[in-house]
Amino acid sequence: MGCGFTKSEQQQQQLKKSIRSALLIQRWYRQYVARLEMRRRCTWNIFQSIEYAGEQDQIKLYNFFGYLMDHFTPASSERNLISHIFRENDICRDVEWERYFCYKSIEIPDIYSGPNLTFPMTFSNAAELVEAFQNHQQLHSRYVLQLLGETWRLLRILPNINQVSTCKSREITICGDLHGHLDDLLLVFYKNGLPSSETPYVFNGDFVDRGKDSLEILLILFAFLLVYPNDVFLNRGNHEDHIVNLRYGFTKEVLGKYRVHGKKILKLLQKIFSWLPLATVIDQKVLILHGGISDTTDLHLVARVDRHKYVSTLRPPKKRISGTKGQGPDSDMEDEGDLPRNADGRRRVRSLTHCTSTPTYRPDLQRRSLQTTSPRISVERELKERRRQAGFNQSYGDLRSSFLSESDSDSGEAVETDGDEWKQIVDLLWSDPMPQDGCIPNKVRGGGCYWGPDVTEKVLGRHNLQLLIRSHECKQDGYEFCHNRRVLTIFSASNYYELGSNRGAYIRLGPDLTPHFIQYQASNTTREFTMRQSVGRTERSALRALREQLFAHKSTLISAFQEYDPDNTGLISLKHWASALEGVLRLGLPWRVLRSQLVPSAQDGMLDYNQWLGELAITEPKKEVLNASLLETMYKHHSNLETIFRIIDTDNSGLISFEEFRQTWKLLSSHLKTNISDEAISDLALSIDFNKDGSIDINEFMEAFRLVEGTGLEEEGQ
Repeated sequence: MGCGFTKSEQQQQQLKKSIRSALLIQRWYRQYVARLEMRRRCTWNIFQSIEYAGEQDQIKLYNFFGYLMDHFTPASSERNLISHIFRENDICRDVEWERYFCYKSIEIPDIYSGPNLTFPMTFSNAAELVEAFQNHQQLHSRYVLQLLGETWRLLRILPNINQVSTCKSREITICGDLHGHLDDLLLVFYKNGLPSSETPYVFNGDFVDRGKDSLEILLILFAFLLVYPNDVFLNRGNHEDHIVNLRYGFTKEVLGKYRVHGKKILKLLQKIFSWLPLATVIDQKVLILHGGISDTTDLHLVARVDRHKYVSTLRPPKKRISGTKGQGPDSDMEDEGDLPRNADGRRRVRSLTHCTSTPTYRPDLQRRSLQTTSPRISVERELKERRRQAGFNQSYGDLRSSFLSESDSDSGEAVETDGDEWKQIVDLLWSDPMPQDGCIPNKVRGGGCYWGPDVTEKVLGRHNLQLLIRSHECKQDGYEFCHNRRVLTIFSASNYYELGSNRGAYIRLGPDLTPHFIQYQASNTTREFTMRQSVGRTERSALRALREQLFAHKSTLISAFQEYDPDNTGLISLKHWASALEGVLRLGLPWRVLRSQLVPSAQDGMLDYNQWLGELAITEPKKEVLNASLLETMYKHHSNLETIFRIIDTDNSGLISFEEFRQTWKLLSSHLKTNISDEAISDLALSIDFNKDGSIDINEFMEAFRLVEGTGLEEEGQ
């Protein structure tokens, strides 16, 4: 007897303690996961904001170039420097292009060990190409030019909007952005199978830029397109644009891999990009395009446009004057008299997000688009007929030498720029969805629009469609639904921002038109990371990129901080610190949330901003430059500088003269509306002429003045 607990009561007490412990552990874990998720979202916002700011910068720079072309005289040095990027190469005759891109004179040395292609292309050729690139082999430039030439001929007979059908025996695979990530494409092929009649694919644009294997991806996709023209479909993305390529790496990649014939390869790719179809429709119910739509999107108009005119979608093409004929691939097709003018005589400039509301007259030109044929003729029969007319047999080989393009016309017929037509294409390639109703200019990217659920319902309803599949935006899981599941974003480049930053995904779509997702990450390392390690690694990379932005804006930030410090105490509140950062960088980031990562300590809520800027984990380059403001301008606008350098380097040698270097800085200072003296530019040129030969190596220049992380940065964010 006694007052002690019985065995049953002890068990109940123990059970209660266990439940309380489990609840505490569960609560702690949920808080832990919530904190990791918050860090992950902040990291994502940093990467995306910096990426979109760069795109906006590129569009602003190109608009500035357009202003120079439209307002400066033809004899001005500034206009001459950039005029060649505005040449409309598509207006020359086919025979001239054939001569310019002729590959037959290029000899293949005996020591060449890469893949040997035969034409017409076969499946074994395409599979051999995949294996060769997987083993880091390089395709000889003769084969590159021949493959691109065949692709160009094929693309010109395809419609603006491809029509695809499913059936019970096969599903269609849809891939989003690849951005030069060859490992992702190879992984998709490994998991899903190579393209074939039984395994059709739609690749939704942005094959190039950012990654290191963009050209290899293009060659693989073009090879399978030639083998299976009825089962492989390629949509154009906003990065299939030679002006965008100048900034984001594809131009540099091609010239680095093919120093002798790189210029010809790039020129032919400009034409190919302009001939890529703009959209694909599956079973007349699912619309696939790269960017998005707007409240003015009209697929009937999109089906009729002359897409090849838009070599760069950043600027509408100029009209052709009667009697004007092409003068060859390297001729400047733009004439002073071609340009539309305002009442005061100055040429008119159209922004990327706005076009005239009054369409100009445009005569009907004979087209090859499949959409303009009789509805009684099936798409497949029409494509076969077009192939026969173009000189292709049923296996898509044996070109006829007499083939001439209908659209590369040299008849001199006048063609006016249609602002509505141009806007249709820009919206398709550059737009993004938003949760709110309506349609507004996309000022974050600088091009296209943001469109809401009401616009989705309107456009899909007008064309009797049930789903819009688009890409254009990196998603952490590789895909994302929005607009009541009527819009689906698919992104196929995993580890896009940093190793472990995101998964890639592709879609399999069967006759029921229900999308099935397959996710992956192309790196074995990421599979070994815990969630904490993955978030920490990505977070460190994002913070490093953000610190570079802060470092590059030091002078502007100091001025902004001083506005909140009228007594020159050197201290500001954290609230004012956050306001100043957003006012200068305009990245739309949650600065207060990021404060603990960016500001190690702040006494009594006050920050010593001079000390904080001095402690940024960035080291300056070793090369001494006398003019500090010039150096900061380089840091802040290094991407614009490299873009201008590559525009001025017309022979693609990688070298520019002192005079070209001076003109580069003059162009940049005009764009930025700042004053940089000739003396300061000359001093800078002399200081970076490493071998004293009177010329500057672009790559060495950019490397010498690249921002470098400090040694302490890697320890942060653990």
